[in-house]
Amino acid sequence: MRNPGSKREIFGWAMYDVANQAYTTVVISFIYSAFFVSYIVPEDSRLQDTYWSIALIGSMLMAMVLSPIVGQRIDQGASKKRLLAWSTAFCVLFTCCLWFVAPGYVWLGVALLLVSNTAWMLGEAIISSFLPDLSSRRNMGVISGLGWGLGYLGGLISMVLVSILIVRADPAEDLAAYISQNQWSMVAISLYFVLFAIPTFVLVRDRRQPIDPHVAQRAWLQSLNLRKVAREQPALMRFFLAFLFYTAGVQTVIKFIGIYTSAELGMSAGDLINVFLATQISALCGAIGFGFLDRAIGARPTLLLTIGLWILAIGSMYGLQTLADWFNADPTNVFIVVALMAGTGIGSIQASSRSLVGQLTPNARAGSAFGLWGMFMRSAAILAAMFGVVADIFSRQNALLMVIGFFIIGGLLLLRVPLREALAERYAEDERREAAADDAEQVRS
Repeated sequence: MRNPGSKREIFGWAMYDVANQAYTTVVISFIYSAFFVSYIVPEDSRLQDTYWSIALIGSMLMAMVLSPIVGQRIDQGASKKRLLAWSTAFCVLFTCCLWFVAPGYVWLGVALLLVSNTAWMLGEAIISSFLPDLSSRRNMGVISGLGWGLGYLGGLISMVLVSILIVRADPAEDLAAYISQNQWSMVAISLYFVLFAIPTFVLVRDRRQPIDPHVAQRAWLQSLNLRKVAREQPALMRFFLAFLFYTAGVQTVIKFIGIYTSAELGMSAGDLINVFLATQISALCGAIGFGFLDRAIGARPTLLLTIGLWILAIGSMYGLQTLADWFNADPTNVFIVVALMAGTGIGSIQASSRSLVGQLTPNARAGSAFGLWGMFMRSAAILAAMFGVVADIFSRQNALLMVIGFFIIGGLLLLRVPLREALAERYAEDERREAAADDAEQVRS
C-alpha cells in the first residue's frame, strides 16, 4: 500500500521529533534539571527535589486530562496544525522565559516548567496524530521509527549545543558565568525548537478526515470516558492496558538510571553523559531498525521481541556482579553493554507502540486515540515513581525485580489483545480509501 503522504511531508513530520527532543533532553532530563535543583533552589532548602517533582507531576496530571480533550477536538474538526502551533508556541515561550529564573526564584521556575512541559506533552500527542494521514498502516512502523530515531539525533545535537558550546564555565571558579550560561541555554533551546520545527509547519498538509457523527456532538468530558472507549474500540483499550505496564518499566529506567548508576556503581557525572550519548545512538538505531522489522513481521511480534530484550537487560542489571565475575570484567564495563542493549529497546518499543496505535485506529478517530496514548504514557510515568518507594524498602537492586514484573505483565496483556480482527478491519478501510482515491483520479483525468 502506498503512503498517503509524500516523502517531503514525512520528512517534515519527522523533523518535529528532532525539534521537540531538545526540550525533554536538555530541560527535563539532564542539563536544566540538575541546574535547577542545585542552583535555583536555595542550598539550605530541604525541598530541592520536591520543587522539581511538583513541576513534573503537576504537568503530567495536566497533560493526562488535556490530551484526550485535545484529541477529541481534532476528531471534531479542529486544525491539527493550529493546535500543534499553539502547543509549540507555549512550550517555546515559557522555556525561553526560564532565562528570568535566577537563584531563589523557585516558584517562578516551577510555574514556567509546569506550563512548558504540559505544552510539550500535548505537542507530542498532536504530532503523533498526523501519522495515519501520512502513512499506510503497513508502513507505520517504518515511518514512526524514522521519526523517533531522528528524535534521538535531535537529543544528541542539543546536548552538544548546550553542554559543549554554551555551558562552559566551572561553577567552582565562576558561579555567575555558570548561572548566566545555563539561563542563556534555555533561550538557545527555544530557538533550536523553533528552527527545527519549521519544516513541519511548511511541508506537512493539514488534512481533515471525515467527521464521525458519533464524535461530532460529544461534550469535552466524554473524551475521558474510558468505559465508552473500551466498548467502541476494545482492541485499542486492551492494548493501552498492556502499554501502561511495559511503558512503566521503560519510564522507570529513564527516570532512575542516573540515581542507580551513581549510587550503586559510583559513576561520575561525566561517565553518565558518555553513557547517555552512547545510548542515544543505540536508541536511534533501534527505533529505525525495529521499524523495518515491524513492517516485516508485524507490530505485536516486534513489541514482544523488544519486551524480551528489556527483560534481558534489566535481568542483567540485577545480576550485574555475577555477570562481571563470569566474564572477569569490571561491573561498570558490563553495565555499559547492558545500557546499550536497553538503549536499543527504548527507541524500538516507543516507536512500535506509536505505530500500533495508528494501525488500530479508524482514520476519523486518530486524534482521540493519540490523545489517550498520551494520557496512558503519563500514567505510566506516575506508576514508574513506585520504584523509589520500593527501592527505599527493599533496596535498589531488588526493586529491579518490580521493573521486570512491569515488562512481564505488559507482555502477557499484549498477547491477549485481539489484534488480528481489529487490524483486518483497519486494512480494509485503507483499501476502500485507496480505491476511492483512484476513482477520483480517473474522473479528473
